[in-house]
Amino acid sequence: MKTSSYTLLGDIMKKFFECIGMISLVCVSFFFTEKTAHVVKETDEIMVEIKKASETHINKSIDAIIKEDTIIPGIYGGVIDEGKSYEKMKRVGSYQENLLVYKKIAPTVSIEKNFEKYIISGNPEKKMVTLLFLVNDNDDTETIEKILRQKEVKASFFVDGKWFESHNEKIYDWINKDHTVGNLSYGMDYTNSSFVWMDTIIKRVGNQQVSFCYNEEANKEALKICAMNKNYTVRPTTIVSKSPLSEVKENLKSGSIIALPINQIVEKELPVIIEYIRGKGYKLENLYRHLEECN
Repeated sequence: MKTSSYTLLGDIMKKFFECIGMISLVCVSFFFTEKTAHVVKETDEIMVEIKKASETHINKSIDAIIKEDTIIPGIYGGVIDEGKSYEKMKRVGSYQENLLVYKKIAPTVSIEKNFEKYIISGNPEKKMVTLLFLVNDNDDTETIEKILRQKEVKASFFVDGKWFESHNEKIYDWINKDHTVGNLSYGMDYTNSSFVWMDTIIKRVGNQQVSFCYNEEANKEALKICAMNKNYTVRPTTIVSKSPLSEVKENLKSGSIIALPINQIVEKELPVIIEYIRGKGYKLENLYRHLEECN
């Protein structure tokens, strides 16, 4: 009886060690297979070319610039994702620069969720400018819109509450046409409870990803209210008053946010202003794209 038990136990132990041996053999085989595949991949001509490109295709991220209560957005950097680039090129069988895949590197200091600072400019490295139109009372925006459409320009409209009340459909139309809509509350009074109603319409009904307030001078209370409602607050680089073209020419720089009223002088000079800005090598974009940190 004891002999039978010892025999059974011996068989079990034998099978156990056989299994261990097989598992070890599989693991060793897998390890060497993986290592061999890695060596082959690393010495593949495609990967060699990708690695060469990695040494030169490096865009360092740029941190947002914060000075006291103001901020200028940063810019994401990028490096080549060698693994994904290799996978894409291997499918076509050759190195092709247009198939390089990049992974983004976020700036250490970012505008993201930094609502308690005044945005005073876009990042100058992007070489962009934004035209920001202030819409009040009974302003008629049709001529401005027509010029923007003809010139293929995306802009930003900051709207007062009274105008907003009777032009809801225009708000949706602007957003759908890739313009940015900003919130002036009622007379730029952000303590007015209707500010939140306007903000809700812009974000939830209009489906605009980011919302903006507007100040021409420091106003800590307004800044705090806008920040609480996750709105960025813009303080323009240039506020046009009497002579639009002259004032733009005098103050234009990369990153400029130019605030313009709706009037006949602006309507008359806007086509020339647009061509002047473009002639200086700047791209005209809506406020959202101008300030976003991803290129």
